[in-house]
Amino acid sequence: MNQTPKVQFHNLIPVPSLKNRKELKLFLTKLAKKEGRPLKTLSIILCSDEYLLSMNKQFLQHDYYTDIITFDLSEGSAIEGELYISVDRVKDNALSFSSTLQQELHRVIFHGLLHLCGYKDKSPKHIKEMRAAEQRALSAYFK
Repeated sequence: MNQTPKVQFHNLIPVPSLKNRKELKLFLTKLAKKEGRPLKTLSIILCSDEYLLSMNKQFLQHDYYTDIITFDLSEGSAIEGELYISVDRVKDNALSFSSTLQQELHRVIFHGLLHLCGYKDKSPKHIKEMRAAEQRALSAYFK
């Protein structure tokens, strides 16, 4: 793949704690490569609870709030995807997990990319693997 990866952020609501986006874009590209999947395009859409709830109902037939919905649009080995993230849920998660908004927002972004790299989180074993991968990414990013 000779194309430069394209990572875009779309704020549907204000997000004060997502700084250094160039650094984050580079980190996401490296994380995907490290996980064995080159990154082609990634759109990160930051939205409200209500926006994500409507998407959850429409696309997944789930009638509950969630922090992220990941859409894998890949057609080959290179990652192409969209991460829809509820900033409202991320704020609540940060309080629940005694974390900062900045760290929790990054954890959720890494979580979505890890899904696109093949990680799952439906069984206890997979959840443990996902959490470990999230923690490795957070530790590497915030070193």
